[in-house]
Amino acid sequence: MADRDAMDQEEIYSKVLRAGRRTYFFDVRSTKAGDYYLTVTESKKFTHDDGSFHYKKHKIYLYKEDFSAFKEHLDEMMDYIIDEKGEEVISERHQKDFKKEDDDNDAIIEKSTDSFTDLNFDDI
Repeated sequence: MADRDAMDQEEIYSKVLRAGRRTYFFDVRSTKAGDYYLTVTESKKFTHDDGSFHYKKHKIYLYKEDFSAFKEHLDEMMDYIIDEKGEEVISERHQKDFKKEDDDNDAIIEKSTDSFTDLNFDDI
């Protein structure tokens, strides 16, 4: 019971952001002294060939004394990216119906995960 009370005291407020294969957890926690800090956890799902899966997690601990500088740097970096590249996502991994131009013969190759070839093994 004491462990549960300690856990309830530590976890104060949480938000979840799902972003494709990644999930971000924003958790306000409490120190032993009763002060608050923020943890940001990135969790990414990986699937094995056999269908089983595992998650890789990375966590950042952010304390109040660092909030202002961290926010300034984060805002500056995000503004820089938007100013340089705009808001449109241009990575082919993020575009479902991405069409790529082949450099060798300038043909257009369409990448799709929905297409397949029906094979009849009786012909082999």
